[in-house]
Amino acid sequence: MKKLTAILVDDMPIALEMLENDIVNNHPKINIIGKAKSVVEAAKLLQKKQPDILFLDIMLGDGTGFDILEISPDLKSKIIFITASDAFAIKAFKFAAIDYILKPYSDEDLAFSIEKAQRQIQPDKQQLNILQEAVAAPNKTPSKISLHTSEKIIVVNIADIIRCKSDNNYTTFYFNDNSKILVSKTLKHYADMLKEVSFLRVHQTHLVNIKYIKEFIKSDGGYLILKDKSNIPVSVRKRNEVIATLKSY
Repeated sequence: MKKLTAILVDDMPIALEMLENDIVNNHPKINIIGKAKSVVEAAKLLQKKQPDILFLDIMLGDGTGFDILEISPDLKSKIIFITASDAFAIKAFKFAAIDYILKPYSDEDLAFSIEKAQRQIQPDKQQLNILQEAVAAPNKTPSKISLHTSEKIIVVNIADIIRCKSDNNYTTFYFNDNSKILVSKTLKHYADMLKEVSFLRVHQTHLVNIKYIKEFIKSDGGYLILKDKSNIPVSVRKRNEVIATLKSY
């Protein structure tokens, strides 16, 4: 079996050494052809060598991993992003729909990320922009989100999403231009992400953008009428939360 080549980038010598040891000891199919501790070192290294996989730390002493990608626009390597346990960074990766490995990681995490990197679609420029902007301004509310369909990744404006509906392990997004997108992730996944950007889980199968709520009808158990004229049921358990949210919005 042909070995895969890899370059490791991390500004912490201990972290870099640990990653190297983990790969050498547990993943013999990977041949490490270079290491770098900074943007400058990495950029120089990538001018000479292009690995199959680039292990890339986000925050570096002289910049970020994104700086390296901008300096090396023709890079064809599969990228495994590495980030510390930071809630803002993790949120950024989720909105961008880009995979990452979280420090401290287990060997199972590393093995899974390597396996996935070999078959993953490279993040496109729009996804990387979402990630870069979110990491640069962690307190700013994200304005875009990446959605994985069975065929491609689509970047959309969060403000254009009217509602989301669960369909078992899939979620359908409905937009203000009457279009819709079926995504292969659960509604809970998006409810957890979007609750910070004015979305409300009103029912087991429904997540709505609060700004598109037209009125709440209390009869028949309670339901919402949205600006696109759709009727959305409100569960008994969510009724008080919906009323309180609409009063304070």
